[in-house]
Amino acid sequence: MATTTWNLDSAHTDVIFAAKHMMVTTVRGKFATVTGTLELDPENPAAAHGSFTVKAPSLNTGVEQRDGHLRSADFFDADNYPDITFVITGVTHKGGDDYQVTGDLTVKDVTKAFTFDVEPEGFYTSMGGARRAGFHATAKLNREEFGLTWNVALETGGWLVGKDIKLEIDLAVEEVAPVAAEAGAAAAG
Repeated sequence: MATTTWNLDSAHTDVIFAAKHMMVTTVRGKFATVTGTLELDPENPAAAHGSFTVKAPSLNTGVEQRDGHLRSADFFDADNYPDITFVITGVTHKGGDDYQVTGDLTVKDVTKAFTFDVEPEGFYTSMGGARRAGFHATAKLNREEFGLTWNVALETGGWLVGKDIKLEIDLAVEEVAPVAAEAGAAAAG
């Protein structure tokens, strides 16, 4: 097969994060607005490349006051830095269905190389005839490395907000129909 373009299906994609609160409980949240494009050959996933954008203002933990604080300058500063981006720079096959996808992750004004563990969930043809694919990705990051340093020391020791953030992403993509892709290229040229 050849490399083709696949657009992210935001209706079937979840970007979920989890952080420790007061060192003993876990707060989970989700980013609702995600876009992206993947260049992929299903026969050679290690050659994939692409980019994805998560809208920081779309975060939701289920508590509006907490969400407002996370969107503020103390954390994401979503008014000034609305986009969190990930640009794939390499894919490594680890064996079986396990891959590592490395790229440049930008949060606020900090860009760092970052790696996700990724498992393809499968490829299929939808009821409408489009080829689709799903991937599951996980990672852990230290939020302070990306400028998210706000915290409060607890009287009993430790911190209000944990440094380590667990990420879990279920990514759905749909192949751009070759006719549509060619028409778009012709219109651009």
